[in-house]
Formats: sequence, C-alpha cells, structure tokens
Amino acid sequence: MEKNVDQGNEQKDDRLSTTALARKLNIPAQQLFATLKDYGWINRAGESWVLTPKGEFEGGNYQNSRRYGRYIVWPQRLEQHPLLAAIESNQRINAASMRRYYPRLDARHINRALAELGLQRHSILGWELTERGKALGGLQEESVNSGAFYVTWPHEIVDNPVIHRELSQQSDQGLAPAPEADAEPDLFAAGAVSCTGIDGHSLGSALEARVCNWLYLAQLAHACQRALPTEEAVRADFYVPEGNVYIDCWDEDIPAQALSGKLHKRDLYRTLKLRHIEINAADAGRLDEVLGRGLLAFGIRC
Repeated sequence: MEKNVDQGNEQKDDRLSTTALARKLNIPAQQLFATLKDYGWINRAGESWVLTPKGEFEGGNYQNSRRYGRYIVWPQRLEQHPLLAAIESNQRINAASMRRYYPRLDARHINRALAELGLQRHSILGWELTERGKALGGLQEESVNSGAFYVTWPHEIVDNPVIHRELSQQSDQGLAPAPEADAEPDLFAAGAVSCTGIDGHSLGSALEARVCNWLYLAQLAHACQRALPTEEAVRADFYVPEGNVYIDCWDEDIPAQALSGKLHKRDLYRTLKLRHIEINAADAGRLDEVLGRGLLAFGIRC
C-alpha cells in the first residue's frame, strides 16, 4: 500500500502547471492559456480557471498550493500533443491581436499604452517604433493598402512583466501577487480594481479610473474634481482645459443624494451653457467612440 502511495506522489510531482508546460513548449504562458481556452480545455469560473470535460479527457487535473489554492496541472506527455506542438511560438502580433489576452481593451488603447511605456510613438505616418521598442523585439511595418506605419511584436511580449502589469491594470483585471514557479498566472482575472489612474490621480470609481486613463493616454491635460465657475461648491469629475470641456461619470446604482447633486449639476451646465460630456457605466467599453466623438464635437482631436 505504501508503495502505491509513493508511486502516486511521484506521478503527481511529474505533472506540470500550465506555466511550466508553456516553458516546456517554449511559448509564452499567456499564449498557452488563451490557446487552451480556445481549444475548450479550460474555462473561467469566477476568479479561477477550471477544467472542462475535454481538458479532463486530455489528462488535466488539479493541484493545491497553500498560497494560491487550487490550480490545474497537466501530464508531461502533453508536450508531444499534436495540437500543442503545432502552436507557432515565433508568430508576431500587433495591438489588434493582443486583444486576445486583454479583451477589455481595444487596439487603439493598447497602442497608446505601449506608446506611454516608450515602445512606440504616434506620428502623422502612424505608429513608429522607438529604440526601446526595438530592444524588446519590435519591428516597424507598413500597411500595403494604406501605407500607414504600425509595429509588430514577438509573441512573448505578452509575458513581459511590465507590459502585462500595465495592460492588466488598465483592463480592470487587477493585480495578483507574483506567482510561484508552479502557480498559474491568472489571465483575465477580475481581482480588485485599482481606483488610481496611471497618472497618479485618485478616483472615486472604476469608471472614473477608465476615463482618467483614457484622457492621459490620449495626451490630454485634464484636472480631476475641478470646480465649476459658480459661487456654489460644485465640482466636475474631470475638466479638459483645451476646449473648456467638463466630463462627469454616471455609475450604476448612484445613491439618491449623489444623484440629486448630479442632476443639479446637469442643470447648471445647461444654464451656464458650459460644454460637458456625460459618461455612463455602459460606455466603459467604448470610450474611444463616446469620448472621442464627444470631444471632437468641441474641436478636440485625439
């Protein structure tokens, strides 16, 4: 009986976490997580990854960590699995294809975030690669159809800890502690949302943080909690001095007292003929459209 237990432990120790399997396959861990999800082997359940019947059929199982709880492990033989062996580790990606790993961000936001990190810059020609971007494997490309410049990256860019941290924060995925060697990075995790903007502004909600980050990445100077030009102590969530535009966020389930104040502020905008834009909770995933169009109506291009 003891011999069987030892054999069982040895078999368990031979199993690989998804991260370790990615290292064996020589592909980025984020790419493998997304691929296994695409294959239908794993899925999200709340804040954790779970096996599907298909994943269990392929030999997936669970292992427990005192720090990270339960996570998925795989038999080493999967290193030879034809579907996994066929993954192209040298495939290059651009901002649009990076949305696979950060589905809450659109390509324009990702491009701006990479520019904010100094990896590329925007010009009249498009997105131009910087020296720092070259050091991370970026290549300057030109669209055959339009001639616009864009940048492609090696697939492992999604495993770069700084880039993953920044894009995770900006997609409201929160930050988990640094994983152990055998623990799985929690791709698409929904952890606690930071209400501090990239620029250091302290915001009152996740929606305000999204708007603040959007304005910052669009390189628009903006103030938070700016007083309206009235004797009353009334403040807008944001103020863009270029164009004199006030911006307010309307979250879901606004308390009655706060709602009364917002409605009064709306009346003040109309009475004083002040330029203003309202951002609703439903607009969080399409700020490029709502904010971009709203600011353009006031002559601000971004």
